[in-house]
Amino acid sequence: MNEAISRTLKTLPDKSGVYIMYDADKNVLYVGKAKVLKNRVRQYFHTNQKPIKVQAMLNHVETLDYIVTQSETDAFALENTLIKKHKPPFNILLKDDKQYPYIKVDLKQPFPRFSFVRKISKDGHKYFGPITTGGSALWEILHKIFPFATCKHDFSKLKKNFRPCLNYHIGTCLAPCIHQDVKEQYRKQVEKALEFLKGDVSFVCQRLKQKMMEESEKTNYESALEYKRYLEVAEKYGQKHLVSLNKKVDFDCFAIVFDGQNTAVNHTMVRDGKVNFSDNVSVDDGGIETAQTLESFLIEYADKMQLSAEVYVNVNQSFEALEETLSKIVGKKVVVSYPLRGVKKQLVQMASDNATNFLDRQKSQIDKKYQATIGAVLQLKELLGLEILPKRIECFDVSNISGVHKVASMVVFENGEKATKKYRRFKIKTVEGANDFACMKETLLRRFAHLDQEFGAMPDLVVVDGGLGQLTYAKQAVLEAGIKVQLASLAEKEELVFLPCDNIPRRLPVNSPALNLLINLRDEAHRFAITYYRNLHTKSALKSVLENIAGMGQKRIVALQKKFKTIEALENASLEEIESTPSLNKPTAKAVYDFVHKEEK
Repeated sequence: MNEAISRTLKTLPDKSGVYIMYDADKNVLYVGKAKVLKNRVRQYFHTNQKPIKVQAMLNHVETLDYIVTQSETDAFALENTLIKKHKPPFNILLKDDKQYPYIKVDLKQPFPRFSFVRKISKDGHKYFGPITTGGSALWEILHKIFPFATCKHDFSKLKKNFRPCLNYHIGTCLAPCIHQDVKEQYRKQVEKALEFLKGDVSFVCQRLKQKMMEESEKTNYESALEYKRYLEVAEKYGQKHLVSLNKKVDFDCFAIVFDGQNTAVNHTMVRDGKVNFSDNVSVDDGGIETAQTLESFLIEYADKMQLSAEVYVNVNQSFEALEETLSKIVGKKVVVSYPLRGVKKQLVQMASDNATNFLDRQKSQIDKKYQATIGAVLQLKELLGLEILPKRIECFDVSNISGVHKVASMVVFENGEKATKKYRRFKIKTVEGANDFACMKETLLRRFAHLDQEFGAMPDLVVVDGGLGQLTYAKQAVLEAGIKVQLASLAEKEELVFLPCDNIPRRLPVNSPALNLLINLRDEAHRFAITYYRNLHTKSALKSVLENIAGMGQKRIVALQKKFKTIEALENASLEEIESTPSLNKPTAKAVYDFVHKEEK
């Protein structure tokens, strides 16, 4: 703790407010709210055991400031405003920033319309969701089963001789634009659709089965399969209600779990007495307490979800200010509490168990990724006895057939992961014939001549595709370039590794992260090289064909190459498409068309 921070801590008042932490360049690192500033802020600097992320943040904090507010509720509002303005890196961040779809129904209209949306608005309309799976299919089912209007036509203004759209003629709309007397029939369809969206899928499943059988009897098997898929989606939608309560109640459960490194929040939603949604969200947070993290989460999350008036959490404390803030956001009185018994207590515990399980799975995935990337790099250094940790590895490969269109590729892996923006490709310029060794040497010399921003920094390790011969020419390139860099080659047949210091190849453990990293490098370099070769070969083949046609100059050849790319595309083109090519007149276009179709005559 520096002197500036120490002075500020002494002036902190016993009032609510917002505190702001800055780095040495006065960038905002973190914004927090406090019921009592004096107690809250001092916790950061006087608590011995801190989460890793909090300690990482404090290592960068040089100064701090605070703003006193009239109440804790005002502190919530000001905190939210400052976070949106400055976007501090250590404030809460929803890593899985999902926007689940909803189905919106405008029940205020004489002929209610359904729409597929991803944001809830305070417009008085009915929303069904969030829909976690099969959202688009669910939307299609509604249109297949219920004949709703999807247009924006104002049905209160009927026009004489007005023609209904195609939907009416194919039976997917009752056409209230010309039939005002269908209002009662339309409303009955709406009621059935609402029952379906609430979870009663019996009517819809029955209709889908009927349509599937009808299409099958007509031997329209593709259409029958489509209805079968819809039926599976509808049945799954009906089964999503995980738990059923005795009462038709609405409430939300949130459980926050911190495993010492990562934080997750589970949201379990109960509507009409049924659990119809449960999802986990990863959270990055620089806060020191899970309670504050949960409060910040709920404020940010409230805009994304249709919260009920009752919210239950796994943190046992008073949430008066949070309740007031959420009530303003949601537009109705919201009560946040810690359940002590009963089914609500059980559901909060279920939410907590889900969040814990999610963090366990996430940790396993992180461990696997670590082993395949950073872990593989560390193992590679150990197994090959490298002096420098190969954080940046470049792999080179040469591709040609009988010395034609000789090309080479350079792929880059940083910390064990692909850095695709740093890939480069080369056309071999000085080598005659099919001499892969010389091609590799030319490629490396050209690469080593550009240790600058264009090609990137000096690699920690250069890997060449091939055996001892390729490595020998790579060593020559390094000597002629006058640089010092670690080298290795990977022989494809037995996946043997050759090093400049030893003519005896090394066999890395099968399926080891280090060997898999080298194989991935080699395969990626090969893929990148062969793709470049094929592109050049395709362009060359088209050019060779065009050069045999009378009246074809370089400008016309380039124009045709740009438009059609391949011989196959040119053969499949109509005369009109060829004529529309820039620089071509009709006689030349006809000559091109006749030439590529001469074997058909």
